[in-house]
Amino acid sequence: MDYSMTRLPLSDETRLPRGSIVALITPFAKDGGLDRTALRKLIDFHVTSGTAAIAVVGTTGESSTLSHVEHREVIAAAVEYAEGRIHIMAGVGANSTSEAVELARFASDHGASSLLSVVPYYVKPTQQGLFDHFTAQADVVRIPLVLYNVPGRTVTDMTASTVARLAHHPNIRGLKDATGDMARAVEILRALPSGFALYSGDDFTSLPYLALGGWGVISVLANVVPAKVVEMCSLMEQGKIARARRLFVQLQPLTRALFAETSPGPVKYAASLLGQCEATLRLPLVIPGEPTRRLIEQCVKGELEHAA
Repeated sequence: MDYSMTRLPLSDETRLPRGSIVALITPFAKDGGLDRTALRKLIDFHVTSGTAAIAVVGTTGESSTLSHVEHREVIAAAVEYAEGRIHIMAGVGANSTSEAVELARFASDHGASSLLSVVPYYVKPTQQGLFDHFTAQADVVRIPLVLYNVPGRTVTDMTASTVARLAHHPNIRGLKDATGDMARAVEILRALPSGFALYSGDDFTSLPYLALGGWGVISVLANVVPAKVVEMCSLMEQGKIARARRLFVQLQPLTRALFAETSPGPVKYAASLLGQCEATLRLPLVIPGEPTRRLIEQCVKGELEHAA
């Protein structure tokens, strides 16, 4: 495929959100098929909870176990169900550049507000390979592309200098940083131009990332307590750091429970306790073991009692 086409610059109206962006789970029925009714309920839940945006079909959305047809179906359904009420950030990552380009084009053509693209996994590209991969995606869309660096899952780490090079592209407008490395966050903040959206991709570092000037968090935790993640981001935006810190600390037991085993197993189980969806996952992902389930039950019960 020829990627040398003329770039399509963003319109002036295009904006990326600030605050809490939920890394949405993809609900499956008991038979393992997509549960469209639950997906609609989840989107309504986040609209009413004040969530700034919904990131669909990412790692938390089990993109790796969806078929190519299902991946596109979830994006299109999310846009349809949102009805313009909330920003939809579509996951368009793939370890094949041609597939990633086609996903980006599909999401852009079907009304997504922005794109989220993860570093290609397993193939271990060089930094030049990463630059060419993301440039190829950005060249074919008119909506913002947010880069996603999560070396704990992809093995390959996108360096701050590569992010800075990519930031010159008019359609590459943000980064989800899930390294958990605050020294890296400072390096990136120093290297990137103002107006480039920086998001924590790690619930454990959301507060310090916001304190450094991050735009928000792309959050697993927000699947369970969206209003509280919204509140924490809002308090930081208002400079009410002490109150935000107290809330962040209060949420740590639940945050730890949601990552006690491989995500999204724990968060999907927590969502099932809230009646949002079945706790169904697709192999090789499995429901958390009994000790983790008990821990999640305890934490969810505590949050419900605290909210009462």
